[in-house]
Amino acid sequence: MAARAVRIGIDVGGTHTKAVAIDNETNEIVGKGSVMTTHHHESGVAAGVVAAFHKCLAEHDIQPEEVIFIAHSTTQATNALLEGDVARVGVVGISGGLIEGFLAKRQTKIPPIDLGTGKFIETDHVHVNIKDMTSEKLPAIVKGLLDSGSSVIVASKAFGVDNMHEERMVADEAERLGVPCTLASDITKLYGLTTRTRTAALNASILPKMLDTANSTERSVRGAGIDVPLMIMRGDGGVMEINEMKKRPILTMLSGPAASVIGALMYLRASNGIYFEVGGTSTNIGVIKNGRPAVDYSIIGGHRTYVNSLDVRVLGVAGGSMVRAKKGAVIDVGPRSAHIAGMGYACFTAPQLLDGATLYHVQPRKNDPSDYVALRLANGESVTITNTCAANVLGILGENDYARGNVESSRKAMALLAAEVGLSIEETARAILQKGSEKIIPVIEDLIAKYKIEREQVVLVGAGGGAGTLLTFTANAMGFKYQIPENAEVISSIGVALAMVREMVERTIPNPTAADIAALKKEAKEMAINSGAVEDSIEIYVEIDDQAQRVTAIAMGSTEVKTTDLMKNCNRDEAVQIAADSIGLDKEATQLVAENGLVYVVSAQRNGKQPVRVIDKKGFVKVQRANGLVETTTLERIREVLEKLWHGASNFSSEIRINPDVYVVAGSRVMDYSGIPELAQVSGLIEAELGDWAANDPLILVLARNEL
Repeated sequence: MAARAVRIGIDVGGTHTKAVAIDNETNEIVGKGSVMTTHHHESGVAAGVVAAFHKCLAEHDIQPEEVIFIAHSTTQATNALLEGDVARVGVVGISGGLIEGFLAKRQTKIPPIDLGTGKFIETDHVHVNIKDMTSEKLPAIVKGLLDSGSSVIVASKAFGVDNMHEERMVADEAERLGVPCTLASDITKLYGLTTRTRTAALNASILPKMLDTANSTERSVRGAGIDVPLMIMRGDGGVMEINEMKKRPILTMLSGPAASVIGALMYLRASNGIYFEVGGTSTNIGVIKNGRPAVDYSIIGGHRTYVNSLDVRVLGVAGGSMVRAKKGAVIDVGPRSAHIAGMGYACFTAPQLLDGATLYHVQPRKNDPSDYVALRLANGESVTITNTCAANVLGILGENDYARGNVESSRKAMALLAAEVGLSIEETARAILQKGSEKIIPVIEDLIAKYKIEREQVVLVGAGGGAGTLLTFTANAMGFKYQIPENAEVISSIGVALAMVREMVERTIPNPTAADIAALKKEAKEMAINSGAVEDSIEIYVEIDDQAQRVTAIAMGSTEVKTTDLMKNCNRDEAVQIAADSIGLDKEATQLVAENGLVYVVSAQRNGKQPVRVIDKKGFVKVQRANGLVETTTLERIREVLEKLWHGASNFSSEIRINPDVYVVAGSRVMDYSGIPELAQVSGLIEAELGDWAANDPLILVLARNEL
């Protein structure tokens, strides 16, 4: 019998560090291991990562040689910045001529960075003219910063994104002296010298801490007989090899929420949605658009950076949120949770213990309101009423939902609160969940507007142990479809185990040509390969921001052993059914308008529009748009057909023209050009990327209308 191939994912949570082992062929979970997160260990959370990993292997008879992939999320970078566990940073600012030098000297002189917690990153600075960057003078420049107290170095050159030579000279000298160094142009390729330098300083400040823990984690994994690359989860939803993390640890910020998104994506058939990660105390909410998580620049201590991470909104309402009430009214839910108050949930309490219980009000922590609801049991202990209790009363949790508790206990507890607020048991439970959803709904609406998601395409996807508690109620209130994947409580660990490499390159390019964009895509692909992605698996997406004159190329690819898809191949009929379900019509009302044996394109007529779905051979909805045009063509005719469809799919008003988004199906590939605004750019890129495509081979064009 052939040995199994196992992927290990480890997620570091606020309370627990959970490891999950997944069979690479079947995607079945074959092992789990959970330990308390080791916030106070001398090795930090890395100690818990190693402990969870060993526990998972030992308790499920997984042999080291069976492990083909291992990755973990980390809170280390975030914690280091929050706690001020940072090194003093010496900045070498570099520039050329007189005017450039005057500006660069000011822009690279970063004052102490306020981390927003009363802690600061202390900085030293020296400015050097390029002509003084010689092998004779450089040692004294670097040593001068070290003598001032700096223990890490940043090299930041004006226009260094165009030529990093002098930054590399500084890095070479720092390496000779055994000092960690960050090159500003390694962190980002965007112009904006002040922000680039500040981001590099943040990265450099956590290098000593991150290097220590990364090395100890790597030694422990190697000591267990695992010799495959150790991957680290990034805050933007990708993974990178540990050697890359040692250079750019700042990219791991918010890798915990990122893990849950990637886990949700593995189970999400639709390509657009809002995801929830609902814990006991807080809920993370973010966006999946065109099958990819939405990212934005991180704000650290009130400072804008060039660190890309998931655009996640954190709310103080979750499964364990306590209820605030007074005579005649439910006032609010949260932000204080049962966990923080040191109380159990009424719904997880034996029914007989609630006999004779009395309701009272409590102030869980100093400066909290004193109207939080608690129940004193006959044995003198206290429990509280939570969102989870309300969901159990209303019966909205599935049979195997992680948050499912004792309905009798939930009703007994709710009856006490109902008597105080003057409502029925069900009305009280509904009022509690209504208060929670009132906090969530504006965030969802804001994300839909920000990322211009077509409302009929939205699916709410739940993760975390409390997903069923708030997701179901909110989805029903908003009229959206929803999904709660199996194993939602360990979805983050699954996301780490199945994550892909994700690399991003950004440039400031006014009026980019097809050649500019192609060069950027090539650079992103090379970075993804360096971070551990297999070349043949890499897909690259481009986004163009005309106002900021910024072009972004995002490369995503599988690690060395590509995981099998979660589902078997689907046939034509199954693909049409999946599309019909996604559109919300009967199968007979839809039409298969194009296919190539590997990808199916389905359309329909609905409310004067033509919704379009592109379904791959595994049944995933790769493209879902509310209104679009579809035509099969060849590379030889691509410009002619694209131009015709482009004008037909554009929207016009008296003042503006809204150009369409373009997708091209070439074999099994679905090429996404939705971020590219100009026809010439799109057609030039298609021809460049399909240069090895035969002139008469079939291509499927899908153009989606964007609303005014």
